[in-house]
Amino acid sequence: MPLSGFNGLKVLSLESRRAVEMSRLIETYGGQAVSAPAMREVPLAHNENAVAFARGLIAGQFDLVIFQTGVGARALLQVIAEAHLADPFLQALGRVEVAVRGPKPLAVLREWKIPVALTAPEPCTWRELLGILVDSHPRLNGVRVVVQEYGVSNVDFVTALRERGAIVKEVAVYHWELPEDTTPLRATVSAVIEKQIDVALFTTGVQAVHLFRVAEEMGMREKLRAALQNVVIASIGPATSDTLQNLGLRVDLETSHPKMGILVKEAAEQSAVLASNKRAN
Repeated sequence: MPLSGFNGLKVLSLESRRAVEMSRLIETYGGQAVSAPAMREVPLAHNENAVAFARGLIAGQFDLVIFQTGVGARALLQVIAEAHLADPFLQALGRVEVAVRGPKPLAVLREWKIPVALTAPEPCTWRELLGILVDSHPRLNGVRVVVQEYGVSNVDFVTALRERGAIVKEVAVYHWELPEDTTPLRATVSAVIEKQIDVALFTTGVQAVHLFRVAEEMGMREKLRAALQNVVIASIGPATSDTLQNLGLRVDLETSHPKMGILVKEAAEQSAVLASNKRAN
């Protein structure tokens, strides 16, 4: 039986990898799910940078390796395995300090039986990660750090490390692109502008960036921004909220914990009141 919450509101999900699960959650809480996957992960072809990192780690050239996502960690090992370096890479990884940004990369490292020295606390953004690194290493000067990127460079995090004297190497294993079929996104832009969406759930800032990119191609970027002021905007965490705010959007709800299920649950609990207030204004 559907749980109470959304009470028939039209709820937009831009989730890609877990699109079906997200839609089912929305419907479970009484919402009308509108799904428009906004991104796809594209592996970097001939990833010589990742292989060079593996060779450098095996040769003892790094002191600290930071994994920011579980998907990225798995993709990195796959690239390294294709270069026939998986075993020596994992052995070398076990000899250096390892830090992770949250529970997903932590789970992957545990599968690999690699000790993890530092795990960022919730909400698991780069700020928490930087905080535990600084607490653990009051002097980062000269520390040779590798940062596994996740689609785009985390410029603020890398800059903060370098400002503290760390020698930073970035390793990307994939990047984010628009879906091959942008028809659902284009329809979503039109639906928002035509006031057919009540709530929008964002699980990463890239979803919003891509939505605005499609709107710009349609010549409707500013119309979309204006229309979203009438939509309840729910964010999975601070990093996503920062991106939304940089796009000129007001975040109405940020989850208490950065998990998809909690995002849907808390949005369902609060959206009726938030949507009513928006309509009144």
